[in-house]
Amino acid sequence: MDSINQILALKKEIMTRIIEAFMSDDFENNVQRIPYVMRPKNCEVPYRCCIHKERAVIRDRIIAGLGFSIENDDEITLLSEYARKATQRKEPDRETLTVLQDACKGCVPSRVHVTDLCQGCVARPCQGSCKFGAITVENGKSKIDPTKCKNCGMCIQACPYSAITRIVVPCENACPVDAIRKDESGHAKINFEEKCISCAKCLARCPFGAIHEKSQIVDILSRMKEGKKVVAMLAPAVVGQFKETPGQIKTGLLKCGFKDVVEVAHGADITTRLEAKEFIERMERNDSFMTTSCCAAWNELVKKHIPEIKKFVSDTHTPLYYTAEIEKQKSPDCITVFVSPCATKRKEGLDNPNVDYVMNIQELNSLFDAYKINLSECEESKFDVESTKQGRQFPLTTGVASAVKDALKSVGMDSKVIPYVISGLNKQTIRDLKKFAKDGACASGNLIEVMSCEGGCVGGPSTFCMPRNAVKQIKEYVEKGSDIKMEE
Repeated sequence: MDSINQILALKKEIMTRIIEAFMSDDFENNVQRIPYVMRPKNCEVPYRCCIHKERAVIRDRIIAGLGFSIENDDEITLLSEYARKATQRKEPDRETLTVLQDACKGCVPSRVHVTDLCQGCVARPCQGSCKFGAITVENGKSKIDPTKCKNCGMCIQACPYSAITRIVVPCENACPVDAIRKDESGHAKINFEEKCISCAKCLARCPFGAIHEKSQIVDILSRMKEGKKVVAMLAPAVVGQFKETPGQIKTGLLKCGFKDVVEVAHGADITTRLEAKEFIERMERNDSFMTTSCCAAWNELVKKHIPEIKKFVSDTHTPLYYTAEIEKQKSPDCITVFVSPCATKRKEGLDNPNVDYVMNIQELNSLFDAYKINLSECEESKFDVESTKQGRQFPLTTGVASAVKDALKSVGMDSKVIPYVISGLNKQTIRDLKKFAKDGACASGNLIEVMSCEGGCVGGPSTFCMPRNAVKQIKEYVEKGSDIKMEE
């Protein structure tokens, strides 16, 4: 956790400096100076081999913070030029993630490895367990031939001394859809087009912080500078990241230049009612089950990897969809900005004409720092529309399914709902979902809630607060809301 905290602290400092540079009279040149301000001559080098490597990695992080892909960087273009291009950009890049090659360590390839704990036993169960003839004994010790090994792990289970282990590449191991692999240079490469679902599990697991979201913060600040009406749409997960109240967070955002702040939990109320109605309709036509459709990574997974389950996925839109639609109907010329715990919401935002930009919670934290805003000193602001308990609980695992059940309870139909919750997409849960699609049934329930992140959105890759603390704060927030009614 310490290493992750250090990565978050580094990202926060860089993003704060980018925002401060934008607020200055000389954005381009001040961005150019950031690596040298952060790592001045003769300073102690905290992470890399030398100060030049440190500055190179910081440069890459700045490029991503300005919204560009490192994969397209020619290493010649100045940061000042990137800053200029960011202010002139009409729309964000399509890919939401980028790999910082200078930060990527070039990890040892994933493989099964015999450690020094090998006792050279007579029985040699590891050799007997291998169906591929990959294990031999040399100088009394087992040895694995990587050209023959299939990484099945049978030898790991067979060894009585636990002397055989699996060496994993953290980003590859975290990816549930095998979208990330090492390229010819040994650096991570993401297959965006065919496989990546933008869940950002790789981002959260890389101990070098080599995978980065491409920020849209400069785009947002540029629209503010142009005098546009910029509206912040707060995901309910945001509440779990700050000790202060939602009303104080709203005040802080207004001080940063947003013209209005609304709760996406209100959009979640719309999703709940529509999904509850749809569930009853599907059950009446004898569908065996229905899955929720709120998680953007889950929707991407369906499109790219499990198209056969699409007929079981709810047709109801996400809370973000309905919230953005309402804001655009109220003010067609406004700029909508979703404040998100999730990298995949950037992808959803790019696909939705009513969502202009997405800002993650870590960027929001940097925004408050750059503007010197202490939320605890902010006054309480009221929201024009108050959300219900059920809409506020969407970022918690079981939250969506429970909300649908509660909505149906208001009309005496909750007994028809048998929830089954998938808390975290991984290779096993994806196999389960594929089986449900193949069988056309789920023995464990008829309303399947699917969340990409374990524990729900509170465990999102763009959060910074410990999930257990976030859960506590959101539950307190939930209890202050009213109960949902099926019809309003």
